[in-house]
Amino acid sequence: MTNKAERKEHPISMRLPEADIAMIDRAAGLRGRSRTDFVRDAAVRAAEDVLMENRLIRMTPEGFTDFMAALSAPAGPVPEMVELMRRPAPWEPGDVAKR
Repeated sequence: MTNKAERKEHPISMRLPEADIAMIDRAAGLRGRSRTDFVRDAAVRAAEDVLMENRLIRMTPEGFTDFMAALSAPAGPVPEMVELMRRPAPWEPGDVAKR
């Protein structure tokens, strides 16, 4: 009786222009990754983004009413953002970088 091990990985083949391969190889090299790892990670991230964009959110009618009320309410200041916007930019006079 032969027991075939289940494949955990499956090949994907693509035909790409040489310029695309060169760009992918350069980017992968900058990240210290192989082309396969770089392309796999990029493809998985893109797939996750698409799936999250199309995710259905379910809520009760009461929850939806509360959600819409929160969206419709006037925005309030966020103290951390107010403080950040008051700081001078690093290139402006008066900037004292904390190091």
